[in-house]
Amino acid sequence: MDVAAKPSGPESSLAVQFCGLEFASPIVLLSGCVGFGEEYTRVEGFSNRDVGAVVLKGTTGAPRLGNSAHRVYETPGGMLNAIGLQNPGVDHVVREILPRLDFSETRFIANVCGSTIEEYVEVTRRFDDSPIDAIEINISCPNIKEGGVQFGNVPEMSARVVEACRRVTDKPLITKLSPNQTDIRTNARLCIDAGTDAFAVINTVTGMAIDIDTSRAFLGNTQGGLSGPAIKPIALLKVREVYEVAGPGRIPIIGQGGITTASDAIEFIIAGASTVGVGTALFYDPLVCQSINAGIARYLAAHGLGGVAQLCGTLHGAVRDLKAFC
Repeated sequence: MDVAAKPSGPESSLAVQFCGLEFASPIVLLSGCVGFGEEYTRVEGFSNRDVGAVVLKGTTGAPRLGNSAHRVYETPGGMLNAIGLQNPGVDHVVREILPRLDFSETRFIANVCGSTIEEYVEVTRRFDDSPIDAIEINISCPNIKEGGVQFGNVPEMSARVVEACRRVTDKPLITKLSPNQTDIRTNARLCIDAGTDAFAVINTVTGMAIDIDTSRAFLGNTQGGLSGPAIKPIALLKVREVYEVAGPGRIPIIGQGGITTASDAIEFIIAGASTVGVGTALFYDPLVCQSINAGIARYLAAHGLGGVAQLCGTLHGAVRDLKAFC
């Protein structure tokens, strides 16, 4: 089939329902890759209507300067980052940044970070009293030395954070799960019991790189989070494992990790993702969302599917060659 040709069959809709919110597209722009949203809108040719939602940069209670240099290192098939949650603090974000965002064009999701449960709660409370559409709890950041890693890798601690944040907001809560743990299913199950409305699966994979000329780590923080195509097989498996716990149509999943093409996105949806996150790919193709949307729409139409929801979780279904459509 000519990918440039319009497929026959019913016209497919890219709109999806996520925690009661309507997304114009199944694509979610991931936290840390588009700043606080306003930076990315400067890219010529980009429209917020190309994406269903934008996840803002990780936000803490007080401002943070982040880690020392170097913070980013390119690897084969991916990128290591150790930014260290640099941000201006939740008060500045709510008072100065959110009023500049156009909530009529797309959905905006806050990303809440903390070193203590109390900090998670306070930042969540501040975002609850704001126009933000949903709140993502980042309990799995692999490039800070306190807080995130411990919370994200211990299921009981993850559940405690979710439960505490649940008490102070009625907005949809999305728990961002770490791949750097023994059993992601147990973590997901406990977070569901604690009140999460959705999951983001996965965060980056912990890694490092060494300069052999100096025998020092390239990253100032030594370790960082690996993202990009290299982690896609890991992310796909974790999405499927969480989907087996969350169940079809019950707890939606943002599938993320190495998505660069429509084919990648379709794999994640088949594995159980309700929506798909795009991050690292934006650094070398800022308009990649347009081609991903087009490829998903062609695939849905060619298979007679009226929407993304009909494809979600169909791992054992009759799925034909993706390359012909993407």
